[in-house]
Amino acid sequence: MRKVYSLQIQYPEQTREFDSRLTKTGRRSLSHSISHSSTDSNSSGGSDAENPEEEVSPRDMQQMNSKGSRDFCIKNIKLADFGRREIELAEDEMTALMALRKAAQGEKPLAGAKIVGCTHVTAQTAVLFETLVVLGAQCRWAACNIYSTQDEVAAALAEQAFPVFAWKGESEDDFWWCIDRCVNVEGWEPNMILDDGGDMTHWIYKKYPHLFKKVKGIVEESITGIHRLHHLSKAGKLCVPAINVNDSVTKQKFDNLYCCRESILDSLKKTADIMFGGKQVVVCGYGEVGKGCSAALKAMGSVVYVTEIDPICALQACMDGFRLTKLGDVVRQVDMVITCTGNKNVVVREHMDLMKNGCVVCNMGRSNTEIDVSSLRTPELVWQHVRAQVDHIIWPDGRRIVLLAEGRVLNLSSSTVPIYVLSITATTQALALIELFNAPEGRYKQDVYLLPKKLDEYVASLHLHTFDAHLTELTDEQAKYMGLSKNGPFKPSYYR
Repeated sequence: MRKVYSLQIQYPEQTREFDSRLTKTGRRSLSHSISHSSTDSNSSGGSDAENPEEEVSPRDMQQMNSKGSRDFCIKNIKLADFGRREIELAEDEMTALMALRKAAQGEKPLAGAKIVGCTHVTAQTAVLFETLVVLGAQCRWAACNIYSTQDEVAAALAEQAFPVFAWKGESEDDFWWCIDRCVNVEGWEPNMILDDGGDMTHWIYKKYPHLFKKVKGIVEESITGIHRLHHLSKAGKLCVPAINVNDSVTKQKFDNLYCCRESILDSLKKTADIMFGGKQVVVCGYGEVGKGCSAALKAMGSVVYVTEIDPICALQACMDGFRLTKLGDVVRQVDMVITCTGNKNVVVREHMDLMKNGCVVCNMGRSNTEIDVSSLRTPELVWQHVRAQVDHIIWPDGRRIVLLAEGRVLNLSSSTVPIYVLSITATTQALALIELFNAPEGRYKQDVYLLPKKLDEYVASLHLHTFDAHLTELTDEQAKYMGLSKNGPFKPSYYR
């Protein structure tokens, strides 16, 4: 197999994309956190403390695995066997990462890399963590979300002496303590950062800026983290190159679209027991996430309205058969409001004051600021907790709305997402780390870059084997006519 991480591979100059939007100020509702990313996605269960006997903080417990290692902090090391089975099941679906492991048996493209990460800690991300180790890296990890960690998976990693600091239901103080334990280590300094939401990068800038002297690059997966990086870049404070994985073609066209198309229905069923046929739904935002949600709901017989600020996306919505409208024009009549924008205050108190009784309000965007949940915490409104991830907000006249996952991203807070789609994103992250770590000096400046298109195409090609799919190859004459290499890339660097 051709090694795409070879230093001899020449990539076309990458287009740098800058975003004029400022970093969003995240807010946490019940957990009172200032973190952008620690509450806004990927929880496999409820936010309730449903097991009082387990309320003792892991920070207060003496922990050791069977090998005598204490370099971790998790909920319960006894869950390791269960977690290992979950990781092995995920490996069966994440064929591309397993192919990378096999390809790296002779050469370790991340040998010498010391990666500090802040992402979700689940069976799927564990396959990524362990792949990075097989590729030669040393890693330390914390969770980017206080509710997303699968404790059994964290236990399985800890049992293998993987330094992981994460458990489900962390407090705000726990969250930052775990991040600090990954960074503030005597005799170990990171030279790569893998982030999901920008909290690890933010913490290092805030507490340990001297560490950036050795950091070769940052790989960021989320829109929230990308906004933070662009903000640093515009302020002239981004002192290392960064790769924007969120806007890579493979992330946008597969994870954001297909993942949300499949998981939105399951999430709504599990939380609100909704029947979709005939329901009127507003989907706020028609990016890849909005497209996936709208298509799924339309296929189930829902009447779908779309709101958009971008005339191009708006035109796409119209040509896909959706009614383009403003939220305020239909908010009184709809049965569901779903945000998919990544923005803040998309649904505000003024909207919710007008909603019909029983209207379901939820978020599928990356940021937990899309629904102004804080505006609902006023004396005249009663919060009635129904079950995990479901709250009724009751107005003085008895009218109520159904708020799901406290405004955090629904599919990852209340359900699961297809492992296969996560494999695409995880493979993209791994290759981005390899690219930055092995890039010759001068290839990347102190800016934010998209993943080289050659690697984007390689990620896709690795996943074709699952479908027993076979690519057509260009002839020499065809390649010359099109002005392409027979081996790609087949799209320009700016293609999205």
